[in-house]
Amino acid sequence: MLIKGIIQYAHHLLEESVTEGEVVIDATCGNGNDTLFLSHLVGNTGRVIGFDIQKEAIEATGDLLKKHHRTNMTLVHDSHAHMYKYVSSQSTIGGAIFNLGYLPRSDKKIITQPESTIEAIDKILPILKAKGMVVLVVYHGHEGGKDEKQELLRYIMQLDQKNYSVLRYGFINQKNNPPFILAVQKK
Repeated sequence: MLIKGIIQYAHHLLEESVTEGEVVIDATCGNGNDTLFLSHLVGNTGRVIGFDIQKEAIEATGDLLKKHHRTNMTLVHDSHAHMYKYVSSQSTIGGAIFNLGYLPRSDKKIITQPESTIEAIDKILPILKAKGMVVLVVYHGHEGGKDEKQELLRYIMQLDQKNYSVLRYGFINQKNNPPFILAVQKK
């Protein structure tokens, strides 16, 4: 096996844990690439619920999914921290992905915040299926990114190893604060 890039590996982890027909979450739609990936992964019988605080991200994601004739999603213009307004606490989630940082080619002052990200993870973990994964792609080379990275690591490291396995994956010889993955798998 060759070493996978960050996004490739994030998708690989989800391919290993999500099955067709499940409900999954894209916590940060961005330009829609992860939403599209998840849409194919769960198939026509599954559902993707995508969140983003920026209207342009929701529109870009909707356009991309329409272009690929995908209809198995619900796009929500709201923070992932408010997901219980849209996802029942009685649901079972097959997996989730977060791309933290800012929307590419957009206002770099609008960034994900550690408080809302941790709140969202707290809401997903109880309804995550056994062997399901929450995958976080942590971009931290922007203003505010270092703080989010530290808060997230502090939170993730305290998860009980009896209930969760936590992985950190990243390249250590790249310049300019390369992104890395944090993956949380429920036991």
